[in-house]
Amino acid sequence: MDDRSTRATADRKQQLAEHAAQALYDLDRASQLLGISIESVAPGAAQVTMRVRPDMVNGHGICHGGLIFTLADSAFAFACNSHGHNTVAAGAAIEFLAPGREGDLLTAAASERWRVGKSGIYEIEVRNQRGEAVALFRGRSHQIAGRSVDE
Repeated sequence: MDDRSTRATADRKQQLAEHAAQALYDLDRASQLLGISIESVAPGAAQVTMRVRPDMVNGHGICHGGLIFTLADSAFAFACNSHGHNTVAAGAAIEFLAPGREGDLLTAAASERWRVGKSGIYEIEVRNQRGEAVALFRGRSHQIAGRSVDE
């Protein structure tokens, strides 16, 4: 493959990732409700943000862990669906490292670590606006029937 065809293939994959993320987000009422925004997407990767609002804090005055999980899960979803196939979570785990606080802008960055056949493993780091680690999330994906977008 020459440089021009390699670049054209990379461009098509990037366009597919962007189209797939937007199509998924348009139907994702949960992410929209929480104010989650897609900052970037690429094949096998996504970065999303969420501002911690007053209605997102728990009885300890920190961001509810379930909402941090949801932010990471949304990044996971956009990353694992970036190839255009309908893909869902088959499992996930999270480690909370530091609290998110009201007013924080949390960023979840997802990256594909392994993908073979219909399965994949993704790691997601959640950080605050100061770059401090808030959580580490690992998700296992499974491809189901259909495509989210056509190539």
